[in-house]
Amino acid sequence: MAMASLYRRSLPSPPAIDFSSAEGKLIFNEALQKGTMEGFFRLISYFQTQSEPAYCGLASLSVVLNALSIDPGRKWKGPWRWFDESMLDCCEPLEVVKEKGISFGKVVCLAHCSGAKVEAFRTSQSTIDDFRKFVVKCTSSENCHMISTYHRGVFKQTGTGHFSPIGGYNAERDMALILDVARFKYPPHWVPLKLLWEAMDSIDQSTGKRRGFMLISRPHREPGLLYTLSCKDESWIEIAKYLKEDVPRLVSSQHVDSVEKIISVVFKSLPSNFNQFIRWVAEIRITEDSNQNLSAEEKSRLKLKQLVLKEVHETELFKHINKFLSTVGYEDSLTYAAAKACCQGAEILSGSSSKEFCCRETCVKCIKGPDDSEGTVVTGVVVRDGNEQKVDLLVPSTQTECECGPEATYPAGNDVFTALLLALPPQTWSGIKDQALMHEMKQLISMASLPTLLQEEVLHLRRQLQLLKRCQENKEEDDLAAPAY
Repeated sequence: MAMASLYRRSLPSPPAIDFSSAEGKLIFNEALQKGTMEGFFRLISYFQTQSEPAYCGLASLSVVLNALSIDPGRKWKGPWRWFDESMLDCCEPLEVVKEKGISFGKVVCLAHCSGAKVEAFRTSQSTIDDFRKFVVKCTSSENCHMISTYHRGVFKQTGTGHFSPIGGYNAERDMALILDVARFKYPPHWVPLKLLWEAMDSIDQSTGKRRGFMLISRPHREPGLLYTLSCKDESWIEIAKYLKEDVPRLVSSQHVDSVEKIISVVFKSLPSNFNQFIRWVAEIRITEDSNQNLSAEEKSRLKLKQLVLKEVHETELFKHINKFLSTVGYEDSLTYAAAKACCQGAEILSGSSSKEFCCRETCVKCIKGPDDSEGTVVTGVVVRDGNEQKVDLLVPSTQTECECGPEATYPAGNDVFTALLLALPPQTWSGIKDQALMHEMKQLISMASLPTLLQEEVLHLRRQLQLLKRCQENKEEDDLAAPAY
């Protein structure tokens, strides 16, 4: 039996004007002469088609983040660091987006979480005159881009809610260029700005709130180098609740008389799968595609990661945590952690769920960089549907002194736990009854005592934590502002 299918849609015109039509080209040339197509060239260089029918929000954000040259800090496929829809999972699991789409508030959350500077407005928080000024601002610059969410029905198009970047503006005709990421359906097209405002000034039935627009620009700092939070595992809500509500209650209700006791109380009550919530950012590559030696770029990033790891190890909080974990017999296997990271890497490289992969074996080896410096690589054999693929995981390490001489130390549970406690809000510890101990704990997690690189790492985690807290409390649709530190 033949499968029913569609090949594109005819663009209803009017009200829209096809970008590639004679009139569309004329409107483009007029706008170009007036200087309101400056952002277009960056956007069109990274313009992509959404890979799933409900991925318009993710595709729009990927286009804009790449156009702004924001480094995601992790690899997409092969050796390449690049924003892709599959990597935008910080605020909503991809499975949910694929099935139901994504709301305005959660796209804003994703933009914040990806390290961008974001200003977001619903139509109820702005006016058409302000919107026009913002359109002019973004289309006149390469350093700011706009994403609009609107109802297609206003333009007589099929479908309902949609996201797309705004690629240009013609002031004389008061028309905006929509770079429609559903390119399988409609081409880029010009629309009257008043109609675009009307299309945005509609209610999203999933949230009961009006749609709107966001201005996205480069951040003051790049995303985290070594650690990141993830809501990929559905247990993140439970873990976020534990960190937000249970930890302050535990340290205030129980008798704690030392830093080790505080760590014990927090650690022993941790949800079993907290390591799915905070992870170290792995550098992944397919073994067959890799040179046996480290490239200069890989060596540079590995060096930065090693510096962050060293700064974590040098904090007084890490020393307390390491001492406590040694007394409870906690051990962390590099090969076990790497096996899990290799499976996650295979997922990123293939675009499939990590539940479909298993890591049959791992081995640890050293490889040399351009200047004969060494790096650690864990090679994992990842199995999926009977097929095997070797995946390399580049692992940062630091040298520590022990009785036997210098020993390599790798990312492990103790430094991840340290980073997580550093990222908690300072008020987490305000309920400690012993005032001297409370002061000592606040000193241990004080940003002022941390070196600059680690400060930025912790601020990134703290920002992610606040954004996930919004999602957990279902407040991401109400609070669109950047998190306050």
